[in-house]
Amino acid sequence: NRQVLAIETDTSLPAARLIRVLDQLKESRGLPKSIRMDNGPEFISKKLDDWSKENKVTLVFIQPGKPTQNAFIERCNGSIQGELLNAYVFKTLNEVRIKAEEWMYDYNFQRPHKALNFKTPMDVLEEIRN
Repeated sequence: NRQVLAIETDTSLPAARLIRVLDQLKESRGLPKSIRMDNGPEFISKKLDDWSKENKVTLVFIQPGKPTQNAFIERCNGSIQGELLNAYVFKTLNEVRIKAEEWMYDYNFQRPHKALNFKTPMDVLEEIRN
């Protein structure tokens, strides 16, 4: 499924903030066995490492300089950049957050995805659940 589960918007996203989002997802969706990520400072932190051990989630790091090893996320980030961040002039972070929520809703509930046989991520999730 290609569902976007969260978009966290701010001027910086330290590990503690990332962990808060992961804990929210844990409550609403449960946790995966592993999470693939790049080597950004928020991902290589001791706090996230401790959280992953506590929650029995394996952190899988891509090789530095190899974004194709995390192609889905890179593609999604590109869509967010092009369709959201570059498409509007924002005056406040709150404006970005509102538009990000709208974008995520459209992406998950309204936009058919070629890779999902022209279904939305939520359509696919519903099929999996039934």
